[in-house]
Amino acid sequence: MSKATAMNRVSQIYEHHRSKLWIAQAIVLLGVGLLLGMSMRGDGSTDGGTSAQENHSGHAHASAGKSEAQIWTCSMHPQIRRDGPGSCPICGMDLVPVKKSASGIRTVSISSDVKKLMNVQTVPVAHRYVTANVRMVGKIEYDRTRLAHITAWVAGRLDRLFVEFEGVEVNKGDHMAYIYSEELYTAQEELVAAQQSKADRPASRFVEPLNLAESAREKLRLLGITEKQIREIEQRGKPSTHLTIYSPAAGIVVKKHREEGDRVRTGDRIYTVADLDHLWVQMDAYESDLPWLRYGQDVEFTTEAYPGEVFHGRIAFIDPVLNEATRTVKVRVNVSNEDGRLKPEMFVRAIVKSKIAAGGRVLDSSLAGKWISPMHPEIVKDGPGDCDVCGMPLVRAETLGYVTAEPSDTAKPLVIPVSAALLTGTRAIVYVQVPDAEEPTYEGREIVLGPRAGDYYLVKAGLKKGELVVTNGNFKLDSALQISAKPSMMTPEGGGGGGGHDHGGEKKPVAEGEPMQIAGRSGMSLPSELEKQLHQTIESVETIGKAIESAELDAIRDGYTQLGKGIAALKVDQLSGDMRAQLEEFAMLLRNDAVEGQEVKSLQDADRVFLVTKRHAERLQQMFGLSHTGHQMAEQSLDVPAEFRNQLSQLVNPYVAISQALAADDATSATNAVAGLHQTVSTINAQSLTGKAAERWNSELNSLSAIAARLSKANDLKTLRSSFALLSDELLTLQRVFGLAGSDKLFELHCPMAFEGRGASWIQTDDAVRNPYYGASMLKCADKVEPLGEKAPPPDEHAGHNHG
Repeated sequence: MSKATAMNRVSQIYEHHRSKLWIAQAIVLLGVGLLLGMSMRGDGSTDGGTSAQENHSGHAHASAGKSEAQIWTCSMHPQIRRDGPGSCPICGMDLVPVKKSASGIRTVSISSDVKKLMNVQTVPVAHRYVTANVRMVGKIEYDRTRLAHITAWVAGRLDRLFVEFEGVEVNKGDHMAYIYSEELYTAQEELVAAQQSKADRPASRFVEPLNLAESAREKLRLLGITEKQIREIEQRGKPSTHLTIYSPAAGIVVKKHREEGDRVRTGDRIYTVADLDHLWVQMDAYESDLPWLRYGQDVEFTTEAYPGEVFHGRIAFIDPVLNEATRTVKVRVNVSNEDGRLKPEMFVRAIVKSKIAAGGRVLDSSLAGKWISPMHPEIVKDGPGDCDVCGMPLVRAETLGYVTAEPSDTAKPLVIPVSAALLTGTRAIVYVQVPDAEEPTYEGREIVLGPRAGDYYLVKAGLKKGELVVTNGNFKLDSALQISAKPSMMTPEGGGGGGGHDHGGEKKPVAEGEPMQIAGRSGMSLPSELEKQLHQTIESVETIGKAIESAELDAIRDGYTQLGKGIAALKVDQLSGDMRAQLEEFAMLLRNDAVEGQEVKSLQDADRVFLVTKRHAERLQQMFGLSHTGHQMAEQSLDVPAEFRNQLSQLVNPYVAISQALAADDATSATNAVAGLHQTVSTINAQSLTGKAAERWNSELNSLSAIAARLSKANDLKTLRSSFALLSDELLTLQRVFGLAGSDKLFELHCPMAFEGRGASWIQTDDAVRNPYYGASMLKCADKVEPLGEKAPPPDEHAGHNHG
């Protein structure tokens, strides 16, 4: 292909996609398309003055006899995929076979020269320990467990305060205040009188005298008088008008609460003394850093007062409650300050260097075999015992979330560089170099990521050790797949139309945005064992759906576990060529769903994951022509009376009311509208349905009622939106299965960014986008705005028809 021809071809593609893609994306595609147009093989380019129609037809006849070509496409509309020759349903041109070298669902091949121009770089996936550097800021505070408060044990008048200002250092037993108290004077008189009475009383061997003096001494002790002061009173033989209050602890006077001459009541504070040999550092840790923080970890920090000097402490407490406003958690560090250089209120910058092992665990070999205090992390011993500070029994370091000894490399986590992952929410797209290819070939792959640790991501599923992932040039490869209408980060279902975000509600033709699909499966049949396994896969998804409706987290997780086992057992090797590649694509997607579904911790997470899982199951059914008698997602053979469709259409009004309230960020109005939904559901009369239609309605009614019940229990916007996504999905299912009267006046919209990039659909009565999943923050976000239309005919009625 000449450079001029390549430029013309890229220009056509750019004009075709201009109405759907962002301007910045189109510019990238233009440049990458030029490079790929000069390097990719078998792209169906024309020769000299031969017309596209003639070349198209000739190519089809020349390739008809080749058994390896199993998927046919249109050179003008590459999103069209068929399993045999025919006409393009959009433009009417003859379909051409996709060559084996380009048939990979997510593969792209380039020449070595283009690889250099694109600067594609790869690194092997590896098991290795990685370090997460958690950076925090905070300030120094008093150790509140070492504060001593000097209080008035009796009411009286402070005639003298020996410590006149804050910051004075005192020792235990130093005199602090001189107090006059009528109550103390009276108690002293009782002791003196008891002493005199004992001396004057004659001894008797028959009657045991009352020990009034000891009772008077005990009363003085309870009023805070020391034994030394009591002996002085007895020796003096008369009460004193004033008594001295002594410090109960050593430290620095950090607060003077009273002045000389003040009257105090019992319990009033006079001084606060702090032991500054031990301090706290209170810091803020971001929510995303919490996986790498552990009790007892060493913390390095610096201060402005001593630049370049590093101090150390240990984490003693991690706040169990997150600050909603700052999305941070308080972390307290115990610090020794015997030299007194650290001062309360100093600003500090700290770092925790967490070495990460497999499963996101924190490795600290220095704690191997050690025992640590659960209250004072600075107390670490070689064996069991008691804490030197609080006396609590020590515990093994492993019980606090540490990995202390690694016998082999199996505990090292599987990691990839951050630059290798194109994030799509909780998952990512990576590009893996295909080994032993004739020319540089790369395969896109969806993987499930763990948390980020420094410059690396931990990989939960989707990659193996030794595979080469692209760390530079992956965006360009992704753009090349978009041009080819293959699944990519921006177009996860292929077709070139799923990735652009329409923030203004602009409509586009339905056919241009449809995903790749093999329609009809004419002449193809699945091995009976494999077909049975695929039906079991669909049944597993339906089981998860029932658990979602019942809001049973354990059942949801168990359902995803069974789904994962079923996917692992699929005998994909019973297929070959493009059919096998398509099945491996869905196996990859559903396997990732299973990995993520097994770890859901809330119903909101379960809703989000299931929306994706259900969409993957729908596409699997559509791709391989599977039918099912349960919650069939594309069943079209039901006999539905118009009367029943009219009743179903009554669900639209309360549904729209909820949608509009969510778009306005009005949780109260949305909750009120749910009551109308309940009433409408209860009034639907299904007596006109018979046979399979009645059975299917009973099943859908259970789903609809469960979703309405969840909406009733929702008490915030986040929960309402999560449940509303299920309601939208259910209403679209009712439209596909039964049909809604007047649906030709409704519109189906889709937001690709909802629920962390998973996407969600909804229905409106007009085409002006009002996004219920984002509200005012992204009201116009939609990548699909289409008329909902009447109930669709069976899928095979469309096969081979020219709609262009």
